Amino acid sequence: MQIVALGGDGFCGWPSALHLSASGHDVTIVDNFVRRRADEELGVQSLTPICSLSERVRAWHEATGSRIDTADFDVAHDYDALVELLRTVRPDAVVHFAEQRSAPYSMKSPAHKRYTIDNNANATHNLLAAVVESGLDIHIVHLGSMGVYGYETVPVDLPEGYLTVSYPDRYGEMHDHEILYPTQPGSVYHLSKSLDQLMFQFFARNDAVRVTDLHQGIVWGTQTAETERDPRLVNRFDYDGDYGTVLNRFLVEAAIGYPLTVHGTGGQTRAFINIGDTVRCIRLAVESGDRVRGRVRVMNQMTETHRIAELADLVAATVGGEVSRVTNPRQEADENDLAARNDSLLDLGLEPIMLDSGLLSAEAKLAQAYCDRVDRDRILARSYWNRNRRSAVEGRTD
Repeated sequence: MQIVALGGDGFCGWPSALHLSASGHDVTIVDNFVRRRADEELGVQSLTPICSLSERVRAWHEATGSRIDTADFDVAHDYDALVELLRTVRPDAVVHFAEQRSAPYSMKSPAHKRYTIDNNANATHNLLAAVVESGLDIHIVHLGSMGVYGYETVPVDLPEGYLTVSYPDRYGEMHDHEILYPTQPGSVYHLSKSLDQLMFQFFARNDAVRVTDLHQGIVWGTQTAETERDPRLVNRFDYDGDYGTVLNRFLVEAAIGYPLTVHGTGGQTRAFINIGDTVRCIRLAVESGDRVRGRVRVMNQMTETHRIAELADLVAATVGGEVSRVTNPRQEADENDLAARNDSLLDLGLEPIMLDSGLLSAEAKLAQAYCDRVDRDRILARSYWNRNRRSAVEGRTD
């Protein structure tokens, strides 16, 4: 298959592009390297030293003989380049990673909120409009978020995207109707993913665009079988308060003898997935695109759920370290229960990697190998969900 990976230089995009290439597909990466520029803005770097994209694809060719093509433009604001690429490459599928992916970053300031909506909504709408204008039957695979469901405790397993509601008509007769599961975004980032869902529904209904929307949990781990083939292929490892996912942050903190920072009570339950499962889920979604017709296919891309406090205790018991409770910068419930269905990916053949698989220790060793690159001042989250919370944390009264 011909596959375009938008945002293919990023944390999920890069290993997914390699996995698709290793599986025999022809891959083209589109990226404008805005994620690398965010490192410069924030004054932080990936724990692992990552090569330029040109060096990465050259290393992949040397290691495997397979070529990955690249293109450098802004999907959100260079629509003509996107249409031209689709007409030239004529992809069977486009995997859409080209969105600002951090909830804390999206809440740093009004400017960051505006940027997140501008980039994410425009990128998604441009892609949908470009697919229609190209006249090609292209399957879009979008990396969404479990966060669109919200994090309130509900007495059911979260379904995969849809909910059937019953209501009486004016004559008292009951009817069933399928709707998108009501979104409850907890950040501007999650709000942008909720907007994506509405655009997908419209273009699927109005223009018969085929879309798979993957609601992904929090990713843990860094390396995959493909990124481990050459040091130049190493994936990025974010540990900072803006982009570092919680388990990876714990692993870095343990590696440098820093307390494992649990926000608030740690009673928040979240869905998780290993990066190795992420890339396999992407491939399974791409390769089953012929099943997507008429209705947007929504799949929960997660493998297990954990309370944050229990996760910290697991890391402390496995690789050492002390747990520290810090003020929660987010505006969220102190605790919640969460369970979700992931039948679709299991039915496609996913065999989940679980936290007790031994990979936790391997990731800890990776963190220890590069611990000299850690900037301790960048570990704590400094993006606050509202002004009052910021003032309380910083001891301000103005």
